[in-house]
Amino acid sequence: MKLGHLFLGSVPLLLLIHCIWAFSTSKADLQKFVGCAVREFTFLAKKPGCKGLRITTDACWGRCETWEKPILDPPYIEAHHRVCTYNETKQVTIKLPSCAPGVDPFYTYPMAIRCDCGACSTATTECETV
Repeated sequence: MKLGHLFLGSVPLLLLIHCIWAFSTSKADLQKFVGCAVREFTFLAKKPGCKGLRITTDACWGRCETWEKPILDPPYIEAHHRVCTYNETKQVTIKLPSCAPGVDPFYTYPMAIRCDCGACSTATTECETV
């Protein structure tokens, strides 16, 4: 067998090994990632009177550092609870399929342009408190 054929035959195997290594590395990196980033997200857009439509868009994703420290004066604790939230968005409108007569078929949702760690704003985010 010629050396060139041996090399060409091993290229697909090398590409497969590289893809598996890259996937496992990126998965591990995401588990250690601290911060806030734009990431692709898929959801089902639906409203009463229309069929749902699976949408892929950009959303904010991540973990932000938070901390609390005791202080001598009330409220006796200084808290810094930051969340991964939208910094800049763009509104996107799509048309839902098979809407009943008289039902507005248009559905608008935010698409993330830039995300940051910051205070949770109830204007753009569901903020849950403990």
